[in-house]
Amino acid sequence: MDRSPDLTQLSEEQLVRRAQADPDGPAGRAAASVLLGRYQERVFVWCYRHVRDRERALEVSQDVLLRAYKHLGSFKAEGAFGAWIFTIARNRCRSALRLPAWLRDESIDPDMIESERPSPEDVELQATTMEQLMGLIETKLEPLEQEALWLRCGEGMPVDEITRTLRIEDRSGARSVLQRARRKLRAELASASRAGSISAVRGSFSDLDLPSATAGPSRAGITREEGRP
Repeated sequence: MDRSPDLTQLSEEQLVRRAQADPDGPAGRAAASVLLGRYQERVFVWCYRHVRDRERALEVSQDVLLRAYKHLGSFKAEGAFGAWIFTIARNRCRSALRLPAWLRDESIDPDMIESERPSPEDVELQATTMEQLMGLIETKLEPLEQEALWLRCGEGMPVDEITRTLRIEDRSGARSVLQRARRKLRAELASASRAGSISAVRGSFSDLDLPSATAGPSRAGITREEGRP
């Protein structure tokens, strides 16, 4: 007789405990699938209300769920899982709405003068999704550069505070780290533009039994939620 529990009947707290207890095993992945599956449509609708574009909302919501899955081990059981995942969603939506900020920041890159003709990386950025940009950041930047860029663009943290938070001892502090990170990203995008396409490492839900990202929630689900604050 199969004595395995019906995961759909478990509480969020129980699912979190199971997922954290066996993060790389089938039991843990199954629990994470059920847990995140409960939030898939709600996260999509929340993202759609903020980015106002269905395709971008699908991309951002899948990125939110993937990030939640990757960092589930850091979630503290005493907190509310819903509040935690929607905090991730809020930060990801903010980032998606200001993609150009990941490449340039006039307040710390005074040498960057706007040109009437868009640069190759500007052209490529228009066709770049948040997921692709995150892939570039994770594969092309050093850990310190990744962390500094996220604090600046994802969290909106002032440069001086980033210097203190990351304990950067270089005389120019986080400013030089951010400039170096953005130069690398611009170079990658310019190279992708010349090649005709961007080759970024994308996140995958291959370990999770979630519905296809390409299908997305129903239009009715969007309509129901659009008017809510």
